[in-house]
Amino acid sequence: MNDSTLLENYSRAPVRFVAGEGCELIDENGRRYLDAIAGIAVCALGHAHPGIAEAVARQARRLVHASNLYYHEPSGELAAELTERSGFARAFFCNSGTEANEAAIKLARKAAYRRGERERTTILAFTGGFHGRTLGALAATANPEYKVGFEPLPGGFAWAPFNDVGAIDAAIDERTAACIVEPVQGESGVHPARTDFLNELRRLCSERGALLIFDEVQCGMGRLGDLFAFESVGVRPDVVTMAKALGNGLPIGAMLVDAAYAEALQPGDHGSTFGGSPVSAAAALAHLRIRDALDLDTHVRAVGRYAFERLSELALSFPSYFDAPRGRGLLLGLPVREPYRAAEILGAARDRGVLLGLVGGNTLRIAPPLIITSEEIDRLLEAIRAIAAGMGALAAK
Repeated sequence: MNDSTLLENYSRAPVRFVAGEGCELIDENGRRYLDAIAGIAVCALGHAHPGIAEAVARQARRLVHASNLYYHEPSGELAAELTERSGFARAFFCNSGTEANEAAIKLARKAAYRRGERERTTILAFTGGFHGRTLGALAATANPEYKVGFEPLPGGFAWAPFNDVGAIDAAIDERTAACIVEPVQGESGVHPARTDFLNELRRLCSERGALLIFDEVQCGMGRLGDLFAFESVGVRPDVVTMAKALGNGLPIGAMLVDAAYAEALQPGDHGSTFGGSPVSAAAALAHLRIRDALDLDTHVRAVGRYAFERLSELALSFPSYFDAPRGRGLLLGLPVREPYRAAEILGAARDRGVLLGLVGGNTLRIAPPLIITSEEIDRLLEAIRAIAAGMGALAAK
């Protein structure tokens, strides 16, 4: 199972997948697994969706790459779709969520620079947030564990307590270029931002001249029950970053920018060789059109409510093992009580043919394809319930 030529920077499970279909992954022995993590909130339409596959193949036969020194389709068409659907003025394409957040950080500082506010350079982020692995995005992440051995990181970042309305008044001042926040934090254990917190953040950013950036890399693209997370929480930012599910598995990230800041980045300020690749953009366009035809937002709201209710019942049935679930839509977390370990449950679930995620130290993350059915939610919950029924023996291992 070990691929000795791969760098060992991932803790890989002892399984090798060779195919996927819908909400299932298939290993080299033909065994099927319910994928309740969807490539970490990526495969919104499931695996091997024929509409995505056809769009990719069709585009690959026409044009794979032409450089961003020229206009090419379908990136222009995708930009038009995203700006029309979001109400933002401009789109920038890159390859990942980390790169989208890097672009947003650079845009915020450049916007202040162009206004002549040379001291306005600080990016305010929040405890529990996670914005990526590159040095700039990592510098915006509060958790020191992610940073060990990578210092010195870029300066100009500050942090305030997440969901603490009172703390942000003192944290945002004339040096703040932008505030970056996830409407639902994923990596710290699935923690939704409170509406009053986001509303106050919006008010203070507007009042004090700072941009408000929503990092929707994990919680966007329909995962909360609306195409954009800002629609679900009812607060509009100045900049939105997105990636993960946008291409349904093809590498693409995007930054959407409000008209007031659309000219902050000029030629030479920022770029990406492969950003907005015709093939990845074609996949993203197909994704948008397929989700429209499926009325996916309505489905996510209904199945998300069902999943949350069932998880709540499970937690109440096993109060010694689980705390109440957290999250919105189909981005959910089930906290595991010490001394029991979420990692052990994750392994036991995999043995039962169910793939889960692990976040926040001791929380199970559930972020399945958005096409998941209530019957598949039942299959997922039955596996966790069966594991919980034998939790004492599991903990004794």
